[in-house]
Amino acid sequence: MPDLTPLYDWIGRALPFESMQARFMRQAMVGLLLLAPMAAAMGVQVVNFRMAFFADAISHSVFAGVALGLILSVSPYASMPVFGVLVGLAIMAMRRRSALSSDTVIGVVFSAVVAFGLAVVSRERAVARDMQMFLYGDILTIGDGHILGLAALGAVLALFQAWGYNRMLYIGVNTALARAHRVQVGIYQYLYAGLLALVVVFSVWAVGVFLVTALLIVPAAAARNLARSAGGMFWWAIAIAAFSAVAGLLISAQDWARTATGATIILVGFVWFALSELLAVFGARRKAK
Repeated sequence: MPDLTPLYDWIGRALPFESMQARFMRQAMVGLLLLAPMAAAMGVQVVNFRMAFFADAISHSVFAGVALGLILSVSPYASMPVFGVLVGLAIMAMRRRSALSSDTVIGVVFSAVVAFGLAVVSRERAVARDMQMFLYGDILTIGDGHILGLAALGAVLALFQAWGYNRMLYIGVNTALARAHRVQVGIYQYLYAGLLALVVVFSVWAVGVFLVTALLIVPAAAARNLARSAGGMFWWAIAIAAFSAVAGLLISAQDWARTATGATIILVGFVWFALSELLAVFGARRKAK
């Protein structure tokens, strides 16, 4: 495994705060700087395609994946991504083939995975205690292996976005239009569902099941108010997510705050959204005049 100590040392020099002197804080910062932009990039499409419920269903499938892994004596870090990706692909397959509405399909799968997780946990009281970390998240426990996994996922996601961003826009506007432009709609939808599931799984470690959807959509929603183009929305979302991650981690470590890191990151992102909403309202009033 590569030695990441030079990277952590650089983080310590770039952010010379007392709270950043501990190695685990530097590891958390590196993890967040990798994860937050990925979540924001995928969140842009979640917002544009109105797939927040889809992301929520995948995040709760992680809950079931953790429970199953703990029962089978398999590492939750292995069972979570496998189960999450399978659920994401299953939802996408059902959406494409079922005559039911997307919300109905997602709602059925959402209910099933939550019920399955609760059923498994109810059999083992010890498992319920171990689930707390995944319910609320704890980025401070991230290790070098997880960071390398995030880096690998980030590289794959960057390639996907560079190659498929415009094609995904076509699909989001109109699938018939996308096919007319020779876009392989099914392939891109399945790739997106699988990558989104993996991003959600990693996000659970950072902010927990309850706040995963917020990590995806809050920066993207703020970016939509600030950007003037689809490309601008993408870069605004990444910038807001990165700022929120850095500020949230630093604030949560202060003695006067002592708040949960994941919750603090989301609150910083919400401040960005509130400011962007005010700017959007004032901008609309000026145009009206």
